[in-house]
Amino acid sequence: MENLNLNPNSHLTAKERETLSFPAKIVFNRNALVGDVLDFGCGFGSDVKLLKEKGINIVGYDKQYFPEYPTKKFDTIICFYVLNVLLPKEQAIVLMELSQLIKPTGKVYIAVRRDLKYEGFRVHKIHQRKTYQCNVILNSRSFFRNENCEIYEYQHYNQLNSIEKSDCPFCNPSSDRELLVESATAYAIYDKFPVNDGHALIIPKRHCADYFDLTFKEQAACIFMLNRVKEILAARFNPDGFNVGINVGNKAGQTISHVHIHLIPRYNGDVEEPLGGVRGVIPSKQKY
Repeated sequence: MENLNLNPNSHLTAKERETLSFPAKIVFNRNALVGDVLDFGCGFGSDVKLLKEKGINIVGYDKQYFPEYPTKKFDTIICFYVLNVLLPKEQAIVLMELSQLIKPTGKVYIAVRRDLKYEGFRVHKIHQRKTYQCNVILNSRSFFRNENCEIYEYQHYNQLNSIEKSDCPFCNPSSDRELLVESATAYAIYDKFPVNDGHALIIPKRHCADYFDLTFKEQAACIFMLNRVKEILAARFNPDGFNVGINVGNKAGQTISHVHIHLIPRYNGDVEEPLGGVRGVIPSKQKY
């Protein structure tokens, strides 16, 4: 049975070209490549080279071929035919990386294939090694589609107007709040009333009041993002520990009827006696 945790040959799907890729032609001709541009998963860098010749201020990143990771945010990011060759966990990581690399009002154009007849591992015709492929459906706006290709236009969740629960602050987060990271299913922001520096919230996009009513996929996406946000906060704030908490129901202290997971950095001396941690929700039971 195939080990679905291993996908070491995705880079073998990169192609060398002398002309722009089809999705690159579409976004260029529609004048969508504005400002500082990043080609994320650029393969051999053909589109980067050819777009530079057309006057686009673009750089490329590819884990295999151009491994110097970007150190700034971009106005526009393109990511062409990357997600189709990645496992679901890898796809989620890429989507989170894209959300961190784009400026708050920037746009990401993600091209995926629409002509795949077979999903899973198969032997690559040229390299004769197993590579993975799958169909990908995203919940972003479709910028272009034909029978072979679809290009999605992604923007930060808090730059869009949700039609679901317009009175919910988590369905419609303020556009001026920093979005830490986002995936197809969830996003993370800082708490509006933090109890400590770096206090963050991980929030599923679907409106749901009770954590236990989320689907397993939604719960898994939130926990996966929780790990990512912990890395971000650890690098920014260098805390000495963390508390993780979910309030479910009014009697448990939930004040907003939309699931959110609290990730609270802890620091030496921030309370007189930290023993018991989350047991402090009932103060008389905190010490034992």
